[in-house]
Amino acid sequence: MDLGQLRDQLDRIDTQIVRLYEERMAVSRQVGEYKIETGRKVFDRAREEAKLAGVRSMMQDEFDRQAVTELFEQIMAMSRKLQYQLMTQKGQAGRLPFLPVEKLITGKARVVFQGAEGAYSQAAMVRFFGEQIDSIHVDTFRDAMSAIDEGSADFAVLPIENSTAGIVNEIYDLLVEFENYIVGEQIIKIEHCLLGVPGTKLSDVKTVFSHPQSLMQSSRYLSAQTWQQISMPNNAFAARKVAEDGRKDQAAIASEYAGRVYGLEVLEKPVNNVSSNSTRFIVVTNQKIFRQDAKKVSICFEVRHESGSLYHLLSHIIYNNLNMTKIESRPIEGRAWEYRFFVDFEGNLADSGVKNALRGLREEAMNLKILGNY
Repeated sequence: MDLGQLRDQLDRIDTQIVRLYEERMAVSRQVGEYKIETGRKVFDRAREEAKLAGVRSMMQDEFDRQAVTELFEQIMAMSRKLQYQLMTQKGQAGRLPFLPVEKLITGKARVVFQGAEGAYSQAAMVRFFGEQIDSIHVDTFRDAMSAIDEGSADFAVLPIENSTAGIVNEIYDLLVEFENYIVGEQIIKIEHCLLGVPGTKLSDVKTVFSHPQSLMQSSRYLSAQTWQQISMPNNAFAARKVAEDGRKDQAAIASEYAGRVYGLEVLEKPVNNVSSNSTRFIVVTNQKIFRQDAKKVSICFEVRHESGSLYHLLSHIIYNNLNMTKIESRPIEGRAWEYRFFVDFEGNLADSGVKNALRGLREEAMNLKILGNY
């Protein structure tokens, strides 16, 4: 037979496969209705493993055994997704423990940020909430999370990602540890300035203070100087030190906002290597709430240490036409070579597609947590 005849033969076989697939999915729908009536779970791992072992045993060739396993994993996954969708349509998806609100703030908010006055976190806080708030600052990210967990603050503003330096690992770990939830985000352009006390000239400067990351981000500018570089816990701390010492031979690399807070002059700006550098801050609270117009969902989950586990879980997002915008992984403490995944996708917790995806993820993932909708 020539190629055209062989393709005709494949088309006839494919037509039969499509017809049998439709027949199988019709039966799967009936299985889903039975499970709804009897209160049984959709995902039956033991049944699926037995099914896969059975179809593998029908094949003689190792390649075919692997291929038929992948094929039936997909077929059964589609069957589960149909049943999850049916449960959502029947009102059996379950209510998520998050309440929609029109506004995040009802009254004067108490907001905490990490760092000293003048930190980029404070600038993000003011940009998001405005000036009419009660704010406090703490030394560490953990202190900020503890403040809202204990109720001494309503919201915390924390950096979670920088466009050049990447994610802030500690924030991801704290989101898992604390029962706090993301309700907003704010992106701040990072423009590092060289700051000095009023009247300082560049020729006066001998020492520069800043956070190690900011020194690194300004390496090209600093490499042309002979200044001593001293690391500080925070850019705002560096600006405060220069202001308190009042010495013209000292300068700080920090934001222009920090300069205004501490009465410093801008000697040069910008001094960072990349002009498009930005940091994304999250707004966190201890309440399970989300704005009615929220457009992004953040979740985290663990997967079994098995081939294809992550792929099958992410398929719930794809099947429900949700656009995944980010995925990160963090090692799980005490479990070598096992990871927790953090995923962002577009949607609102009130959307049926989001509910359907979360239902499937919750049944099949390990330790799923909704981090927020914002």
